[in-house]
Amino acid sequence: MSKVPITAAGVAKLEEELKQLKNVDRPKVIKAIAVAREHGDLKENAEYHAAREQQSFIEGRIAEIESKLANAQVIDVTKLDAGGKVVFGATVELADEETGQEVTYQIVGDDEANIEEGKISINSPIARALISKQEGDIAKVNAPGGVKEYEVIAVKYL
Repeated sequence: MSKVPITAAGVAKLEEELKQLKNVDRPKVIKAIAVAREHGDLKENAEYHAAREQQSFIEGRIAEIESKLANAQVIDVTKLDAGGKVVFGATVELADEETGQEVTYQIVGDDEANIEEGKISINSPIARALISKQEGDIAKVNAPGGVKEYEVIAVKYL
């Protein structure tokens, strides 16, 4: 399997979730299963079935996170020397050429993308249009509503 790019902050977030699942959630659900078993007949025991379903979800998520971490290529953007170009992990300030509205995005891996936090996937149309651009360049983005143009105001490696 090929390596998947991820920021150092993304790795830390996944590791924190993994720690929570293994050290808190997993023991809690194991205890809930034990308590539900004490109630007798397991065929009609809704608490037991709910706890087993929760356990299945937790174990699946643990396996998923461990797989992602094993296949991660951690890119520490603070140590990059990209010469002012937009690269994976960079934080980019943009101005919409049409409206003048300014937005700031950080280009991250698919698993880290969260538009509310200003993080866009490296595979999104806007990120692909921004890669290799520098301050003052115009990025043309093929959006569903047509081509949008953004001016790159600043590129930061935070």
